[in-house]
Amino acid sequence: MFRALLEKFIMSTFKETGLKDEILSAIELLGFEEPTPIQEKTIPALLNSDNDILALAQTGTGKTAAFGLPILNQVDLQERSVQALVLCPTRELCMQISKDIESFSTKMKGLKTVAVYGGASITNQIRDIKNGGQIVVGTPGRTLDLIKRKALKIGSIKWLVLDEADEMLNMGFQEDLDAILETSPAEKQVMLFSATMPKEIQRIAAKYMKGTVEISVGKRNSGAENVTHEYYMVNARDRYAALKRIADIFPQIYGIIFCRTRMETKEVADKLIADGYNADALHGDLSQAQRDHVMNRFRMKNLQLLVATDVAARGLDVNELSHVINYNLPDDLEAYVHRSGRTGRAGKNGLSVSIIHSREGGKIKDLQRMTGKEFTRKMVPDGKEICQKQLFKLIDKVENIEVNDSEIEEFLPVIYKKLDWLSREQLIKHFVSVEFNRFLEYYKDAPDLNVKASDRSGRAERSERGERGERGERNGRGERSERSSRSRNRDVNFSRFFINLGSAHNVNVSTLLGYLNRNMKGQKIEIGKVDIMKKFSFFEMEKSFENEVLSSFKNADFDGKEIIVEVSKPEPIKTSTRSKDDSSFKKRKPKDDSSFRKEKSGSKNKYGKRKY
Repeated sequence: MFRALLEKFIMSTFKETGLKDEILSAIELLGFEEPTPIQEKTIPALLNSDNDILALAQTGTGKTAAFGLPILNQVDLQERSVQALVLCPTRELCMQISKDIESFSTKMKGLKTVAVYGGASITNQIRDIKNGGQIVVGTPGRTLDLIKRKALKIGSIKWLVLDEADEMLNMGFQEDLDAILETSPAEKQVMLFSATMPKEIQRIAAKYMKGTVEISVGKRNSGAENVTHEYYMVNARDRYAALKRIADIFPQIYGIIFCRTRMETKEVADKLIADGYNADALHGDLSQAQRDHVMNRFRMKNLQLLVATDVAARGLDVNELSHVINYNLPDDLEAYVHRSGRTGRAGKNGLSVSIIHSREGGKIKDLQRMTGKEFTRKMVPDGKEICQKQLFKLIDKVENIEVNDSEIEEFLPVIYKKLDWLSREQLIKHFVSVEFNRFLEYYKDAPDLNVKASDRSGRAERSERGERGERGERNGRGERSERSSRSRNRDVNFSRFFINLGSAHNVNVSTLLGYLNRNMKGQKIEIGKVDIMKKFSFFEMEKSFENEVLSSFKNADFDGKEIIVEVSKPEPIKTSTRSKDDSSFKKRKPKDDSSFRKEKSGSKNKYGKRKY
């Protein structure tokens, strides 16, 4: 029935939606003519039904207008209390959504939107809310803080929007979202927008949404339709050299380079800058002012390449990216969907490039299955190809340059006389060589960086062993060990902690890091190695913060489970057969004895319990 209703109201222009004239007038001034696919499906559904909406759509598809226009059409301008709450993962996205809604409502007298987010004065935000605002856009942490202070009252809201819900969960906002949803009234319309559909999203939909209708403009966890996916296979030691060649073969590149860790982000950006590339880094160590400065430079195209971590790039809204480059594939492959979705936006084509090593072929196959997209292997270009590309770029630039005759006319006689001894051919050669010599010199005798098929199980695989600290390293117990998404700084002295959460509690590296960050209140503490077991895990944090870590987890819980965090102290080695890594276990009897029971067979003692 609902599908028939939806099809009835599908429209080809905004004028057919039934939106108020003042809204149509505002969006016409913005250049909006035809709705995007997500707008075409969502707007009539929200205007003509009270059903909750679960919408699957990539970033850059026009989601803000999809939920913002219907809300504006129905909001009561005479009522000054909060009627709609929009939650999103980052400060930048919060500001962008608020700005867009204000643009849509320029013709609506009395409509006010308030943005609330961390890193800004909460006093000013409380004052803005008290002055009245029908729509509040906020990040989960600051929104919940304002609710607890009784400054933000959401008891009578009619609409609740969760934008980029999967990103909010990845960032560790699950508890905040649950608290906000439980505080909100039962009678409201919930709109959940997500690019991927993990189990946590399904849980929220099942628990907090009713009569839910799913709207999709693509397959679950699929990439944007107009993004091409390519990958280059190289040895680990050649990863940076390959990155430079990719940047050189695309002279007009304007893109984001994604790295796994803050340390790697800084290292790659520093190398690019030193090598003369127009690049900068975006990572968690930057202050908000520094972050805003870098992002503004990138938006204005004063930077060609932005090197960033997944977390740092969230909320960066740029529609004209030509490339997304994965310097490393993300540990959570669903994050690839978000990365690649940052290019190919606003109807333009984009290219998502991955630099992989010989053991990651399986990940590429997994991504192909998950996204339903073809991933094409490309050969890292050699020096001749790059020089040719750069030469023609230079010639095109010269050919299309605008000549200001009046400004240079007085200098030309001296220039003509100075160059008169050169023939036409010689002059062209001299001119081209001014810019081109550095490429010829740099790529002279440049080696082939591509991994040969015959090398994948031999020399190439041996060269990758140094990367096992990043992912897939086997410890002394034969169990899987992973590096955290933050870098492990070898100069930092770490303490190892036990926590009674593991894969049996639906915890992986990403969710554990998010939980740690939430409890540590966002303090900038270096996180080292993370080991996920079945019923418990170990993680490393800076030793100087040992007491803060322990106190932060007192009386903590995870989905109702009491959390135990203790320092894991090594036990003296008693036999020569015991592995070095086993010494990191502390034998003790915790409150939950089952969480320490190893998952293997053993003889029973007289009490009927396994002994090992």
